[in-house]
Amino acid sequence: MDKQLVTGSEALIRSLIKEGVDTIFGYPGGAIMPVYDCLYDHKQELNHVLTRHEQGATHAAQGYARVSGKVGVCVVTSGPGATNAITGIGDAMLDSTPLVVIAGQVGAALLGTDAFQEIDLVSLTQPITKWSYQIRRGEDIAWAVARAFYIAKSGRPGPVVLDFAKNAQLAKIEYVPHTIDFIRSYQPVVDIDEEAVCAAAQLINFAKKPLALVGQGVELGGAQKELLEFLEKADIPAGKTLLGLSALPTAHPLNKGMLGMHGNLGPNVKTNECDVLIAIGMRFDDRVTGDLHTYAKQAKVIHFDIDPAEINKNVKATVAVVGDCKTTLAAVTEQLKKNEHKEWIDSFKESEETEYNSVIKGELNPAEGPITMGEVVDKISKATNHEAVLVTDVGQNQMIAARYFQFTKSRSVVTSGGLGTMGFGLPAAIGAAFGAPDRTICLFCGDGGLQMTIQELGTIMETGAPVKIILLNNNFLGMVRQWQELFFHERYSSTPMRNPDYMKIASAYGIKGRSVYLRDQLDGAIKEMLQTEGPYLLEVGVIEKGMVYPMTPAGATVTNMLLGY
Repeated sequence: MDKQLVTGSEALIRSLIKEGVDTIFGYPGGAIMPVYDCLYDHKQELNHVLTRHEQGATHAAQGYARVSGKVGVCVVTSGPGATNAITGIGDAMLDSTPLVVIAGQVGAALLGTDAFQEIDLVSLTQPITKWSYQIRRGEDIAWAVARAFYIAKSGRPGPVVLDFAKNAQLAKIEYVPHTIDFIRSYQPVVDIDEEAVCAAAQLINFAKKPLALVGQGVELGGAQKELLEFLEKADIPAGKTLLGLSALPTAHPLNKGMLGMHGNLGPNVKTNECDVLIAIGMRFDDRVTGDLHTYAKQAKVIHFDIDPAEINKNVKATVAVVGDCKTTLAAVTEQLKKNEHKEWIDSFKESEETEYNSVIKGELNPAEGPITMGEVVDKISKATNHEAVLVTDVGQNQMIAARYFQFTKSRSVVTSGGLGTMGFGLPAAIGAAFGAPDRTICLFCGDGGLQMTIQELGTIMETGAPVKIILLNNNFLGMVRQWQELFFHERYSSTPMRNPDYMKIASAYGIKGRSVYLRDQLDGAIKEMLQTEGPYLLEVGVIEKGMVYPMTPAGATVTNMLLGY
C-alpha cells in the first residue's frame, strides 16, 4: 500500500491540533502562504484570529496564554513580519509566557542570498527565546513542533520560534505524529533537595517576623492552593509582585499589598524589617528591590524558584529551594509548625494607615476637582465584583490599575512586566477574550499606549471580542511626565499629547463608546459599559497632572518611598 503523503503545511497544522491548539493569532504573507492555504481546510478545528499587525499577534497570543494556562500560538510571514514579532517575543521571555511563534522563511536554496524578505530570524531571536530553530526539511516538522511545545510550556515557560522555510512547507512527506516529553541535557524541573526543604522549614518555624514575596511563579505553577496552605499554617504576611497580584485574593487577611516602585508602603517597608524573607516564584527585579546594597540586609532569605539561574542572581539566598513551587511549597508546608505572628502582622497597620491618609483617601475619594485615575479603577473593580480579568497597557494606567483593582480569582492579571511594552494592552486584551471567553475583560490604557496599537480595534471589529476598554485620558505621556515633574524640574519635553476624537475612531470600527469628563456621569457610564454586549470604549478625562504614589525613586532604598510632594 502506498504511503499517504501530505504537504509540510498540512503536517504543521496536524501537529498543532495534536498539541491541543484551538486558537492562533497571525497575519499572512508570501513566505507563509502555503500554511494559510492549508488553514483554509481546517476552519472547524483551528480558529485563526487575523490581527492588524504582527506585534499585535504576539501580544494577543500572550494574553491568551496568560489567562488560559495554554501555550499561545502566532503565525507570521518572513522579513518584516518576523521582525515585527520580536517585541512580543522579548516580552514573553521576560515575563515567562509560553509562546510558539511560527514564521515563514524563504526556501532553503535561497538562504543567505539576501532574498526578498529574508532575515536571519534564528540569530535575531536566540537571545530572547528558550529555543529558536529553522525547519528546512518537511521530515522535521512534526518533531520540531512537538519539541517547541514541550520547551515552551515545561519548567519556566517562555517563547519558542520556529523559522519555517517555504520549501519545507511545500514538501510532500509522510506525516508521523510526534510526542516529546524528554530532551537530553534539558532538565526543566530539578529534583527536590530534601536538605533545602528542611532548612527552609526550620528557618520559618523559628522566624519572629517572616515575610513572603509572592510572584507569578505561583500562577504559572498552579500553586495557588499550596500557597494559601503555606501562608496560613505559618501565619505569614505576604506582598505580591505586579505579575503575582492575583495569586492570592486581595481580601485575604495575609495579603499586605503590592511590592515595588509604586506598591504599597507596608510590604516595601517591612522588607527591611523582617527576619526571614521568603521569595516564592519571583526574581527580585530591580523595580521590587530598589537599591540592592540596602535591600533586606537584616534578613535570612529563602528563595523558591523553578529556574536555578535566578538563585543568587540579584539577592543572595540563605536557602534555595529549587523546583516547581506547587511541589516545593507543599513539601515545606508539611514540615511547618502551626504558628501565629499577630504582633508582627499588626505592625503593618501603621504603614497602612499612613498610606491611606496620605495617598489612597485622596485618590479614591477626592473632594473636588477632576476625576482621578484611581477612582475610575476602584469603581470598575467594584462594579465587576472583583471577578474580572485586568489587562493594562504600560505607564501610570498600569500602576494605578495594579494598585486599586482587586482580585478574587487567579490568572486575572495580564500586563507587561519585565519589558514594559507600551501598546501591549489592546492586543493582549483581545487574546484574553479568546482565552477566557466566560470572563469580563477590562483593559485600562493611556492615550499614549492605546495609539501604539490602535489598529487592533480592527481585530475587535472583525471578531467582536468583548473587550471593555477604559481609556484614562490625561493628554500626556503620564509616567514620563511624572518623572519629568519630580526629577527634571517640570521640563515637559515631548510628553504633552494632542489627541484625536476617540469616539469617532470607535464609531468607525463599529464599537460603542462614551466619553466622560464629569464625576457625576461616571457611575452611569460604567454601568452602561458593563451592560453593553460586546466591545465598548469608555474614555474618561482624568486629571492631567495626576501622580502615582507611593513611589520609590529609581535606585533608592525601599524604605524611602515618596508619599506625595
